[in-house]
Amino acid sequence: MLKSNILKLALFATGLSGIVAEYMLSTMATYFIGDSVFHWTMIISTMLFAMGLGSRLTRFISGSLLAWFVGLELSLSLFVGFSSMLVYIGSVFTEYTPIIIYGLSIIIGLFIGMEIPLVMRLNSEFEDLKVNVSSVVEKDYYGSLVGGVFFAFIGLPVLGLTYTPFLLAGVNLAVAIVLIFFLKSNLSQPTFKRSIAVSLVLLVTLSLGSIYAQPVVLYGEQVKYKDQVIYSEQSKYQKIILTQWKDHYWLYLNGNQQLSSMDEVMYHEPIVHLPVMVNQHARKVLVLGGGDGCAVRELLKYKNIDQIDLVDLDPSVTNLAKTHDVLLSLNKGALSDKRVNVYNDDGYRFITDSKDFYDVIIIDLPDPKTVELSRLYSFEFYKLCHRQLRPHGTIITQAGSPYFATKAYLCIDESMSQAGFSTMKVHNQLITLGEWGWILGSKDEELSQEILENRFDEGVSTEWMNKESIKLMTSFGKEIYPGIDTTHRANKIHDPVLYQYYLEGNWDLY
Repeated sequence: MLKSNILKLALFATGLSGIVAEYMLSTMATYFIGDSVFHWTMIISTMLFAMGLGSRLTRFISGSLLAWFVGLELSLSLFVGFSSMLVYIGSVFTEYTPIIIYGLSIIIGLFIGMEIPLVMRLNSEFEDLKVNVSSVVEKDYYGSLVGGVFFAFIGLPVLGLTYTPFLLAGVNLAVAIVLIFFLKSNLSQPTFKRSIAVSLVLLVTLSLGSIYAQPVVLYGEQVKYKDQVIYSEQSKYQKIILTQWKDHYWLYLNGNQQLSSMDEVMYHEPIVHLPVMVNQHARKVLVLGGGDGCAVRELLKYKNIDQIDLVDLDPSVTNLAKTHDVLLSLNKGALSDKRVNVYNDDGYRFITDSKDFYDVIIIDLPDPKTVELSRLYSFEFYKLCHRQLRPHGTIITQAGSPYFATKAYLCIDESMSQAGFSTMKVHNQLITLGEWGWILGSKDEELSQEILENRFDEGVSTEWMNKESIKLMTSFGKEIYPGIDTTHRANKIHDPVLYQYYLEGNWDLY
C-alpha cells in the first residue's frame, strides 16, 4: 500500500507541475507574441493534444515501467526548468520565439500525457481496475487545482517567469528521487545507479540555472528594450519595466510603451484639459487607469476640482508612481495629494458598483488589444459612464492611433456615440508613439472646435498645449483614412469586435 500511495503522491505533484507549466507557457506566449485570448487558447489546446498523443504512445512502452516514469520526471525537470530561459534567449538571438514556445508546449505535453497511463499500469498490482482508475485520475486533478492556485497567488506574482520554472523542475526532480529510493526494488541495479547519477547532474544543472536565470532574463529584456533597463518587476497582472536613454525615461507594461518623459505632456495635457475645459465647473473627476499619476498631475492644476478618484487595477503600478524617483519627478507626487483617492480595482467593476457621480471621467487605459481590455471600451461600459456622469458631464478616452488602428479608433467613437454621448475625434502627433488619438464626449451638448477654443483656460499652466493647438488636434483634413476599409460596428460585450479591429490594424505603416 505504501508503494501505491507514493505513486499517487507522485501523480498529484506532477498534476500540479503540469498545469502550472501550461499556464506559464501561455503567459509567455502572451508576453512575447501577443493576443492573449488566441495564444492562451492555442497553447493549452496544443498541450492537451500533446498529452493525448503521449498517452497513446505509452501503449508501445514495455519493460520497466518505473524506469520509464522516472525518466519522464527527469526529462520534465530539465525542459520545464529551462523553458523560460530558452524563450528569453530565443527572443534575443532568433525570430522563432513562437516556434520555441509551441515546441516546448508539445514536448512537455507529451511527457505529461505519458505519466497517467504509466502510473495506472504500475498501480494495477496494488488496486483493482475501478479503484485504480478513479484514484489515479483523482490525484492528478487535485494536483491541477493546487497548481492553479499556486500560479495565481505565488508563481506569477511572487516568483515570476524567472524562478517558477525552476521550482516546477524541483518538484519533478523530487518526485523522481522519491520514486528511485522508495521503489528501488522495482529497478534493476544498473538502472538505479544511472538514475541516481542523472538526478545528481540535474540537481547541479538546475541549481546553476536558477542562479544565472536572472542575469539571462535581464539580458534578454535589455536587448528587447534597447535602452538601459533601470527597473523590472513582475506583478500579479503584468511585467513592469522602466528604461532610460540619456535624460529621458520610458514606462512599459507587458512590453508596450505607456509613456515617455520625452513627450508625455503631449499625451496627458490633451486627455485632461480637453474634457475639463468643456465642463468648466468640474469638481469631481474619475480617472480610470493612469496609474503613473501624470493625468492626475494635470488635474491638480485646477483649483475648482476638489476630488479625484483614480482607479488602476495594479497596485504595483500605483505604488511605483508613489515611490520611484523617476515617476515621482514626472507626476510631481500627484498620487499623494490629499484631493486624490487611489483605488486598486477593475475599472468596469468599480463603475458598475459606484454610487458616486462625477463631472468628468477620464479613461487612460492600455490599448484594447485583448478581449479583457476591450470590454472597457464597450457600448455597455460607456452606458455605465453615462449613468455616473452629472448633467453637463464630459468623458474622454484614449483610443489608439487613428491611422495605424483606424477601424478600432472609429469603433470606439461609434460605441461611445451609441451610448448617448455627443462625440468629437481628437488626435496629436507624439514623438515616440506617432499619431495618437482620443474620443471626447459630452453628455448634454454638441461639441465643436469653437467650444474648445472659447473655453480654453489661459490661466492653467501647460508645457505644450495652447489655444492654437486645439485647431491642430481637432482637424483631420479631407481624407483621414486613405485607401483603408473603415467598415465597422460598435464594440459590445456579447460582440467584442474591437480587439480584432485593433490587431488587424495597418501597423505595417508604423
